[in-house]
Amino acid sequence: MLRSKLKTIVLALSASLLALALISFPGVAVDASKNGLNTWWTIVFPSLLPFLILSEILIGFGVVRFIGVLLEPIMRPLFKVPGVGGFVWAMGMVSGFPTGAKLTARMREEKQLTRTEAERLVSFSNASNPMFIIGAVSASFFHSPKLGLLLAFSHYLANFTVGLFMRFHGKDTERNKLEPRERASLKRALRELHHTRLKDKRPLGKLMGDAVTSSIQSLLMIGGFIILFSVINRLLFHLHITSFFANLLESVFHFFTFSADLTIPFIAGIFEITLGSKLTSDVETSTLMHQAVITSCILGFSGLSVQAQVASILAQTDIRFKPFFIARIMQAIFSGIYTFIAWDFFNKTFLAKDTPTIVIPGVTKEGDFFQQIFENISAWGPIVTIISLMIYCFILIKRLIPRREI
Repeated sequence: MLRSKLKTIVLALSASLLALALISFPGVAVDASKNGLNTWWTIVFPSLLPFLILSEILIGFGVVRFIGVLLEPIMRPLFKVPGVGGFVWAMGMVSGFPTGAKLTARMREEKQLTRTEAERLVSFSNASNPMFIIGAVSASFFHSPKLGLLLAFSHYLANFTVGLFMRFHGKDTERNKLEPRERASLKRALRELHHTRLKDKRPLGKLMGDAVTSSIQSLLMIGGFIILFSVINRLLFHLHITSFFANLLESVFHFFTFSADLTIPFIAGIFEITLGSKLTSDVETSTLMHQAVITSCILGFSGLSVQAQVASILAQTDIRFKPFFIARIMQAIFSGIYTFIAWDFFNKTFLAKDTPTIVIPGVTKEGDFFQQIFENISAWGPIVTIISLMIYCFILIKRLIPRREI
């Protein structure tokens, strides 16, 4: 009871202080909101929307169930999750946050995962997508896409490691242990594909409409969290709270021979990965290796902004958020360690050489190529977002009109 009352007081006090800060720094809050909105509608929305819609359609057609049957012999021994976890994991790696959480919640709603299995799966199926790591962080921030190879290697290897550790999470009391495990069979996979499609009796138009509306609703929620934490991060900086915690970390950073100037970017990265990575790349008093280690930790932790998005998605199910949060701390630690261990090899093999990592015909500067791709996505992103929102409104209006006539 006392703990519940204390939690109420802390939450109420935090909300009141945030409201007071918004009143005290209205210009700062508006500017931060614009930055968060710009990030959402230029990058996040257009990059995630196709994957979310496609995932919903694949689930409805039974393709996910088909893949699950084939991947069962791999995913079960490694991570103690059903084969459908392989699809969720792959989509989470390619599309980025928080697709893995969205798909895990969907699999849990369809009873394809037990709660324990869902908590294991969501802990390692959420990661930064390769374009963000190579295009935004490495090419745009550090002006070195080759560094993206190291960051991506550490990020995904740490993600895999977390999956192996989380297989020991919880007990399999929800699933019948006497249930026989069938081997992967193409015939059985095709049978499951057909049966799943027949169970979903929605017409194609209804299925696609539901996929669009569900995906856009999730992205609207994500946009709200991005804007909120962009404002919180900026206000904490102006209130000198960020610098206060940075001063507390200075002794820890000195112990590992890291520059004290990396403390503020690290604290900023705890809240939001994009800002934290950008500030880390701007620190001139640190070595590139130390910057890479801190950036890996920030990418692994994912930021409280992303974690809040995941928490909101999981709150609609019985999946607990605590295992996911612990997994993010584990991935941050593993990512930093892997970056430190692999630095000498990547530095000698890729960073110290002038030859491009990826040979692209007609391209002389590798960094300019990846940066140009990222800038093109940012340029066309708002158009994609506006058109998608118009389609979303059209579908909603079309569905609401018959109800009003009745």
